[in-house]
Amino acid sequence: MISNEDWTEILVQALPYFKQWVGKIVVVKYGGNAMLNEELKQAVMEDIVLLNTIGIHVVLVHGGGPEINTMLERVGKESKFVNGLRYTDEETMEIVQMVLTGKLNKDIVGILLQQGGKAVGLSGVDTGLLRAKKIDKDGADLGFVGEVTEVHPEIILSLLNQGFIPVISTVALGEQGDTARYNINADTAAAKIAVALKAEKFVQLTNVPGVLRDVNDPTTLIKRIARQAIPSMIATGIISSGMIPKIECCLEALKGGVPRTHIIDGRVPHSLLIEMFSDRGIGTMLMNEE
Repeated sequence: MISNEDWTEILVQALPYFKQWVGKIVVVKYGGNAMLNEELKQAVMEDIVLLNTIGIHVVLVHGGGPEINTMLERVGKESKFVNGLRYTDEETMEIVQMVLTGKLNKDIVGILLQQGGKAVGLSGVDTGLLRAKKIDKDGADLGFVGEVTEVHPEIILSLLNQGFIPVISTVALGEQGDTARYNINADTAAAKIAVALKAEKFVQLTNVPGVLRDVNDPTTLIKRIARQAIPSMIATGIISSGMIPKIECCLEALKGGVPRTHIIDGRVPHSLLIEMFSDRGIGTMLMNEE
């Protein structure tokens, strides 16, 4: 049991961080185990409601790959991936939109409301928030998979100013003259949203502790990485395979002016609070300065 003295020390340590982040925008990309495990899901939502309650402007961007796979299996449609990206034909796009914007988005909003938060669900289609063009990945046809070309964040800023938590699913409209809807990778969309909002922090909740020198040894976590060091870490293989796209999203945010980006372990309950309000932090922080 934690003593009164220990509680006091924890609160005193957290106070400067409370002051630092109040009024600032933090974009959180939510997915992976934290989305599938009910206990972790509740912990993430509690964290976000707490941040919102003390005056931190949280924007939650979510994916939903496993739920999309489940629904495709249910309707007898095989999931197909090209270079790690989901091939999305017209029928699959309908299911993606239904699962992301219809089910998952509203499930998340519902939990936030149950936790006492004020939340509003959006997709990239609403108010033309996200515009996209068909992605060209090494000449491979991916169907209705897009890359974000424009972010129009006015609706997000309006909701934040009214004390709401915007919850965003990453289905986007085509560019002017293109009536298609596009499936957007949630990590890359979240990074672009963070840049458009001039966010103070961009946090990716993942299924790994962060960047590890040895992927088989969690004790080799690298806590801080300067942006300038990233190319050599990729070249030497310290950053490899599935971590590369997450790092690229962090780079996108850093180059766009977001001062701090983080890759943290969504499997750790309340990892978001640990990152925001403690000296030790959690996961890997990537930053612009040396």
